[in-house]
Amino acid sequence: MKDIRLEGISFAYAGRAVLQDLSLTLPAGRITCLMGPSGCGKTTLFRLLCGTLSPDAGKISGIPHRISAVFQEDRLCEDFSALSNLRFAVGRAHDRARLVSLLDSLGLPGASPAPVRTFSGGMKRRVALARALAAEGELLLLDEPFKGLDEESRAAAVQVLLSNIGGKTVFLITHDPAEAALLGAPVLEMTADGRIFAEKA
Repeated sequence: MKDIRLEGISFAYAGRAVLQDLSLTLPAGRITCLMGPSGCGKTTLFRLLCGTLSPDAGKISGIPHRISAVFQEDRLCEDFSALSNLRFAVGRAHDRARLVSLLDSLGLPGASPAPVRTFSGGMKRRVALARALAAEGELLLLDEPFKGLDEESRAAAVQVLLSNIGGKTVFLITHDPAEAALLGAPVLEMTADGRIFAEKA
């Protein structure tokens, strides 16, 4: 596994610069948290790492072949059960008991046939996290994965995440420094102009 390197990255929407000459290294096998004001370019950076956007200038290297993600939106198959959402992500070669156990560990009804459209927002968020963990990507990209969870559910979800990352490179966007503290991860702060990152103490 390699470090992920962003070198001189620039990106603009409709002529409005969002990222300008940004350089950053995400160390392999470590968790890195990103914080910053709304609209500064955090989700744009997330999408560049996912490959759903391409930079206007600069280079990204070290992205592994297998990536799993939790997006800002849950992006679930609403008529599927929680388990079926995970099975859809991992394919036929899956361990049903492991998937059920993963859902159960997040306080979800792992074996229930209930469609996720009947779930609360916090439950859907946990299904999205479980799906990303089940997919076993070498790079795990998480855009506010604990959004909508109460303090107890968030703390439990953090422990499940830490128990299932197994040396993966993790890039997590959050608005809450308490989440980074629970993860024990370094925090990069993005400025409003989307240019400068500085590690917070």
